[in-house]
Amino acid sequence: MAVLDDPEGHRSDQKTEISTTNSTYTPTMFNWVKQTVGVTEPVYGPTAIQSVAEQTKDTPWTEITRADHAWECMDSTNVECKTFYMTSDDGHIGMVQVIYSNVMGIRTTAQFSTKIFANSSENDPRKEHLWCSDNLSNFSFSADKTNFKADGCSMELSEDGKTYTVKSTINKQSVVNLTFTTLTPGCVVGKDGISNFGTDPEKPWGRMRHAFWPRCKVEGSIMTQQGPVDFTGKGLFIHALQGMKPHFAAAKWNFCDFQSPTYSAILMEFTTPPSYGETSVAVGCIATDDGIIFAGASPVTKVEHTEVKGDADNDWPEPGAIKFSWEGADVKAELAGNLTRVDRVDVMGELPKFVKQIVAGAAGTKPYIYQYTPKLVIKVKNGSEEKEEEGQLFMESTFIS
Repeated sequence: MAVLDDPEGHRSDQKTEISTTNSTYTPTMFNWVKQTVGVTEPVYGPTAIQSVAEQTKDTPWTEITRADHAWECMDSTNVECKTFYMTSDDGHIGMVQVIYSNVMGIRTTAQFSTKIFANSSENDPRKEHLWCSDNLSNFSFSADKTNFKADGCSMELSEDGKTYTVKSTINKQSVVNLTFTTLTPGCVVGKDGISNFGTDPEKPWGRMRHAFWPRCKVEGSIMTQQGPVDFTGKGLFIHALQGMKPHFAAAKWNFCDFQSPTYSAILMEFTTPPSYGETSVAVGCIATDDGIIFAGASPVTKVEHTEVKGDADNDWPEPGAIKFSWEGADVKAELAGNLTRVDRVDVMGELPKFVKQIVAGAAGTKPYIYQYTPKLVIKVKNGSEEKEEEGQLFMESTFIS
């Protein structure tokens, strides 16, 4: 999943600017920063990524334990986040997220973000999306690294490993008090959910990992300046690790969170830059209240942009229609339909000017996250049973480089 903010967490008054007029700033320094931050990489080819799909040949998916929820807190450059997606019974759509990042092994930051989509419910009078993202101070982890806390923010996992409680008072526009209880086993695709990067499989230099609670019961609300937004309903939790420089790991993303009365359908796809052969890795699962009925990786899990309408403001091939599919031995599911954008997030919008110039100058692109919230009908064949059911989709299509 593409992270919604920069890994240095510049969204408050703690911004950092580096003056290019300083007498100590030289072209040599500029080149050093480019090399250190990392804006280009050699072409290693597709063999330099070991996709988690290889694991699924022997182990389609693995149930995760409480210990698997521990933050990894890597020492090198990485972005790690825990994201909770809400689809309320009243039609509200939202998300809350803690992002923990390490920049070059010398600076760690934490950030808390919330988003509530406008007009996602007839009961919601707001006309604009509510989007809050704040740097966190004095953040720390529990001894087993499953719990997180900071000034005005906490994320706690119950002793049985089945309930997360997320609270935040750091932003008065968005006071969060939510509880997520998993209705199905949490899982990773394959044995450990990890795709490794590196020319030596025994000594990978980076990795990508996703762990899911695909179907959750959500309780609680977010207090806004317009009043409380009740998020009682269904939800999805994802623990994601981009264990390397994120723009080296993925050039584009597709994400599906579909919730209906019977089904939860999740799909996460990333495509590497040319340095790793533009390799696509898609992981996903289908769950009901009775458990996970399918989990797997590409090619049995895949996404197609069946129509490309493009973005008039840039050259990104924004999709106009989508098709997600999941296919196992006994289960086949398909979700397809037209898309109307509800938001476009400028990934670099909050970056410091200096870093923005480096990345834009090197990559020659401006990354965006396109977001969609249509109601679609999923078609599911489970053994001899076939069913069609309408539900709520939250989708992101991200173009980075």
